[in-house]
Amino acid sequence: MAEQHSVEDLLRDAPSNWGKWGDDDELGSLNYLTPAEVLRGVQHIRSGNVFTLQRLIGDPKGDPVWPGRTPATRTMIMDESIWDSPDAPQFPGGLHYADDKIEAFLQGSTQYDALGHVWYGGKIWNGYDARTTIGGLDKASVEPIAQRGVVGRGVLLDIARFRGKENLDKGEAFDHNELEACAKAQGHTIEKHDVLVIRTNFLKLFFDQGKEFYENFNEPGLTYSPELVRWFQEREIPNLVTDTIANEVTYEPETGIALPLHCALMRNLGVTLTEICDLEKLAASCAEDGQYTFLYAAAPLKVHRATGSPVNPLAIK
Repeated sequence: MAEQHSVEDLLRDAPSNWGKWGDDDELGSLNYLTPAEVLRGVQHIRSGNVFTLQRLIGDPKGDPVWPGRTPATRTMIMDESIWDSPDAPQFPGGLHYADDKIEAFLQGSTQYDALGHVWYGGKIWNGYDARTTIGGLDKASVEPIAQRGVVGRGVLLDIARFRGKENLDKGEAFDHNELEACAKAQGHTIEKHDVLVIRTNFLKLFFDQGKEFYENFNEPGLTYSPELVRWFQEREIPNLVTDTIANEVTYEPETGIALPLHCALMRNLGVTLTEICDLEKLAASCAEDGQYTFLYAAAPLKVHRATGSPVNPLAIK
């Protein structure tokens, strides 16, 4: 029988930021994004061009979601056909209107994870008891992130273009050293408190392959190592933003553990994760003008006790 590995064993000696911002903190490394960091980001606005990073909800070609989740369903409630009925509502002056609703996983599109979204060992971010998640997150929900907003200097790290590929393949891994090398090749450096925006273009395969995309599901991305986690802690990275569904290699290659960076970065260091972004127009612009830094701004929806929320981040160059 193959040896079984646990994330608790893997991360037994991993660094932690618990208590760094007080026993009641629910923002984690977003605390690094002070007003001075907002102004540092503003300095990278040169042209005023705005790029929205959310993927379309209800895309006719399909919505990529984590296996086991279902795409959002939009239902039309009111439209012109309603007024064909003699029982239709009547408004003075003859006004008609349209109304609709969606049923969706809060993490079923471009979204922010709450810091309490993933855990191990019975503890979520900052040491809160995992039982505070029952029925909704009493601690470290997405609401504090939404109330605060996320603004700072963003840097695009175009790993697909750096590797000379249209898109990364299943399970294709890279680490912090490659992030540094990619930044150097793009003509800039990764600085303390940067919001890291990583492009793999992996979701191109979702639209190319259809159902085959989910066979032997294993996304590309950053892969766990103690050195990588220390690098995130030393660089004081507040937010990791990617164009994949779960921001990291799905299964750590050496142990097979699922999503260890969710635990090492989010649960232990308080790094906020943003997933399923569409970075294609931004990447094309950066490749054209050579400017890979910008003001990054995002605010997930204010949803009480939620584990995550849809978001439409902005990159302003």
